[in-house]
Amino acid sequence: MIRRICHALRQSFGGLLLTTLLATPAQAHFQELIPDSDIVSSPAQRQLGLSLTFTHPMSGGPAMAMAKPKRFAVLTGGEQVDLLDSLDSTQVDGQAAYRSQYSIQRPGDHTFFVEPAPYWEPAEGKMIIHYTKVTVDGFGGESNWQQDLNLPVEISPLVRPYGLWSGNLFRGIVKQDGKPVPFAEIEVEWRNDGSLTAPADPYVTQVILANANGEFSYAMPRAGWWGFAALVEAEQPMLNPAGEEVPVELGGLIWVHTRDMK
Repeated sequence: MIRRICHALRQSFGGLLLTTLLATPAQAHFQELIPDSDIVSSPAQRQLGLSLTFTHPMSGGPAMAMAKPKRFAVLTGGEQVDLLDSLDSTQVDGQAAYRSQYSIQRPGDHTFFVEPAPYWEPAEGKMIIHYTKVTVDGFGGESNWQQDLNLPVEISPLVRPYGLWSGNLFRGIVKQDGKPVPFAEIEVEWRNDGSLTAPADPYVTQVILANANGEFSYAMPRAGWWGFAALVEAEQPMLNPAGEEVPVELGGLIWVHTRDMK
C-alpha cells in the first residue's frame, strides 16, 4: 500500500514531495475490535466488554475519530444478533470511539463483527472501510469458528482463532465477495501495550502477500493481540466530504490473541 502511494506521488509531483513523504513515516490504519478475553470459561466471566477504536495499534495511536458504525453484531448458534444499540460512545486520545457489553449465555463460538462508517483519509486521498471481526469461545463450545460472515472482504481463518500460543502460525484465506483473492496484501500489527519500541519503521507494520489461492500465514512472536488486515480496492468510488469521487480501501480484518507458554 505504501509503495503504491509513493509510486503515484513520484509520477505526479516528482522527487521533492516523495522525499518529504519518506521523511514522515506512514502508519497503517487498523479498526480494533478487542474483547476483554478471547475465551470465556466460567459463568463468572460471562459479562464481556468490547472496545472499538480506529487507530495505529503498534504505534500506540493516535486514534482517529469514529462515526457510529453502520453494523455491529455477533454470530453465534448459527444466527446473527444485532448489537448496534449496545454501543456506548467513549473517547480514545480525544477521539470518538465505542464500547459495548455482551453477556455470554451459552456454549459455542461468538464471532463479533463491525462495519464502520466510511472514514475519509485526506493524506491518502481515499475513503476507508475496514470490516472487522473477532471470535470468542464461550464455555468450551468450540463450534463454528470457521464460519464466514459473508462480508465484502473477509479473512477466513484456517487456524482456530483463539487458544493460541505466541509462536503459533496463524493461517487464513483472503476473500472478496466470497472468492479467494490471489496475491492479496495483508498488513499485520501487534497491539502494543507500551512494552516495546520498534527499532525502525519497517518493524511497525509487517506486510505479507497471499499466494495464488489467497492463502497466507504468519508466526506471531509475542503474546498479546494481533491484527491481520487484508486490503483491496473497491470497484466503485465514493464521494469524500468535499463531494469529490475518490477511491475506497476495503479491509477485511481479524483479531487473534496469543499467550506465552509458561
